[in-house]
Amino acid sequence: MKNQNTLWESLGRLYPHVRPIIPRLVLGLLCALGASVMALAIPQVLRVLVNDALAEGGSARTVWIASGVVLLLGVLEATFVALRRQFVITPATTVETNMRTSFYRHLQNLTVEFHDRWGSGQLLSRAMSDLNLMRRWMAFGLIMLVVTSLTVVIGVVIMFFMSWVLALIFLAAAVPLIIYGYYFRASYSRVSRKSQDQAGDLATTVEESVHGIRVLKAFGRSREALEDFEEQAEELRQTEIFKARSLANFSMIVTLLPELALGASLVVGIMLAAGGDVSIGSLVAFFATAAAVAGPVEFIGPLLAMTFTAKTAIDRHYEVMESENTITDPAVPVHLGEPRGALVFDAVHFRYPDAPQDAGDVLDGIDLTLRAGETMALVGVTGCGKSTLLQLVPRLYDVTGGSISIDGVDLRELTLGELRTLVAVAFEDTTLFSSSVRDNVLMGSDATGAEADRILAEALEVAQAQFAHDLPEGLDTLIGEEGLSLSGGQRQRIALARAIAARPTVLVLDDPLSALDVATEERVSEALRAVLTTTTTLIVAHRPSTVALADRVALLQDGRISDVGTHSELLARNDHYRYVIASLDDEEIAQLGRTAQPADRTADETAHPAHEPAHDDEEALA
Repeated sequence: MKNQNTLWESLGRLYPHVRPIIPRLVLGLLCALGASVMALAIPQVLRVLVNDALAEGGSARTVWIASGVVLLLGVLEATFVALRRQFVITPATTVETNMRTSFYRHLQNLTVEFHDRWGSGQLLSRAMSDLNLMRRWMAFGLIMLVVTSLTVVIGVVIMFFMSWVLALIFLAAAVPLIIYGYYFRASYSRVSRKSQDQAGDLATTVEESVHGIRVLKAFGRSREALEDFEEQAEELRQTEIFKARSLANFSMIVTLLPELALGASLVVGIMLAAGGDVSIGSLVAFFATAAAVAGPVEFIGPLLAMTFTAKTAIDRHYEVMESENTITDPAVPVHLGEPRGALVFDAVHFRYPDAPQDAGDVLDGIDLTLRAGETMALVGVTGCGKSTLLQLVPRLYDVTGGSISIDGVDLRELTLGELRTLVAVAFEDTTLFSSSVRDNVLMGSDATGAEADRILAEALEVAQAQFAHDLPEGLDTLIGEEGLSLSGGQRQRIALARAIAARPTVLVLDDPLSALDVATEERVSEALRAVLTTTTTLIVAHRPSTVALADRVALLQDGRISDVGTHSELLARNDHYRYVIASLDDEEIAQLGRTAQPADRTADETAHPAHEPAHDDEEALA
């Protein structure tokens, strides 16, 4: 999404952030202006010096006085430059930090649907490089652009006082500069935006490659990944070259025209001095002033480039900041005093925002009731919407029709803080953070001290994650980015312990035991039975052993709950349920067969092979 704001509209959006530091910026601006005035004053001293030295009766005393004044002006100029930096650096970095914190806070509040659409590298580049560009423009570009412009104006006015003819010749160079500057602004803004977007895409590629390095190495695709990266990097390089050429061409024009004007002024100035219309001192001072003005004129090019780059950075920043958060707290929230955990899905519909118009709802009228303290397994074929249904409970997504309630209260009537305290989730795709085992497990718990230690020990025991004590630094061991230093089963057990440690009223588990071996799974299952007695639990199951945890089983089919009952009841009466159970991989069925009791094997033997049965087979089973 490209922002079409004008330059001034975009820059004006920073005003609320800059307003608290305006006094410091003004002081920095005055110091920078003071430095420029000192630089412009030096040619006037030279004018007096030359006129007096060439005049009859000139003395060495005049030279010494003029030299002292020039030295003093130079010291004052350096002092003003130092003061400018002191005034603006601290407040500008404060604004940058505050904006970065606000950006991160907003990212945390935005919906999962937003993060599904945005590449992580694009968000990272906006949070880091774009805000850094804005800070540099506030602290340097803005002030120097104003001071440079004022320096040129003041210098030209002084030049008019010394010789209006020469000043007009010098000023004539400004007309083509203004015309060319208009076209430069448009083209440079476009290429600057393209460059920043490509840098964000490149950051996304790097992040994905780093996170997926095991997959790239395992499949021997490092070379292909490198080729893709080189292609993107080359595109960014070409864009940066084009941007540099645009700036170089503009800088060449900005430098060349004033120099040509100075050359013409020199010829005319000598003629005027020869005719006695301009004094030698005034001519020297004019060209010294012109030289002092020429520097700022040449500097305008890079400053304008910085301004246009800041403009695109601001637009990119506000593309995220103005993204609407559709999952928010209600205006008048309801509070559950003593939650029991009765969970009810009432005619729930859901479709993803980016789904085609002609596509049906992923969930098409879910009706399901979980009694307080009940454990219910949710089963269905792959892709039928089980994980999607679970993500509706903590409002990671909002229903598009119907309602979900806890103890008779619609989830949308609760604050997000209270809801996500009541509900804990363990996802199938385990995500851990670059922190200690202790911090990861206690992420959802507010307990401290001895109580936190007790909850931690219990959660690790239930999840069969005691291996954490044997890590190099025990529970304080840093487990690395996304927990990739651990095995899949270890990560899954830490994630399960995290959900248990939150002490939720409602526990949502998305196939939490899929990475465990059968023996470990059996121990975890026994421990979960003990702790889930008072917790309402909805668990996605892909294995019969996980189904065994549940009091009842719900079968999700074609976007609806087609049947609810115990495992035995559904196995006896529902063909589709038998197909779902039979669709487990052969290895899992073999493992279950080796560990099951004879009675269990009798029940399992009624299931079909891991393929959809033919019509005749279905009739035979019926």
